[in-house]
Amino acid sequence: MYATVEDLVLAQDTCPTRDRPDTAVSGPAAAVGGAVTQALEHRPVAAGAARAITRAVLENWHVDQDAAQSVLLVVSELVTNAVEHALPPVTLHLYRDRAAEVVWVGVTDGGPAQDDGAWTASCTREEHGRGLALVEVLATSHGIRPHPGGTATHWALLTVHEAPA
Repeated sequence: MYATVEDLVLAQDTCPTRDRPDTAVSGPAAAVGGAVTQALEHRPVAAGAARAITRAVLENWHVDQDAAQSVLLVVSELVTNAVEHALPPVTLHLYRDRAAEVVWVGVTDGGPAQDDGAWTASCTREEHGRGLALVEVLATSHGIRPHPGGTATHWALLTVHEAPA
């Protein structure tokens, strides 16, 4: 499932941008033009894979370490939520607007699952449920964009700075 950035990001989801590419680019190393879209397995290992992809992309984009750590945590939380609470497929989207110094993270899933995933089902309520609170603290804004057919993109916008040369 590949979509244009415009299909995923509403104007109110992010600040105005000057360098938004026309289409998202597939593949973890394809940070051309500031956009990456990568399908992930709908399994618990998806969060680790998403972090590895994001880490490589952020390094390619020369994002400073503090901001990169925040982006990685948000990616991890959004992907984990998709695997634990939603149906497949799971797709990671990353978009950088250099002019506005922001990274937009999106995770598209197949819509709400009837039952929680194995990890959530095996935990007590006190052991999970803080992920979106972390996203709220780290992101300048976040939300959900529903799509036709029941799929949805959960997104977050984070301020980032260029790493020192």
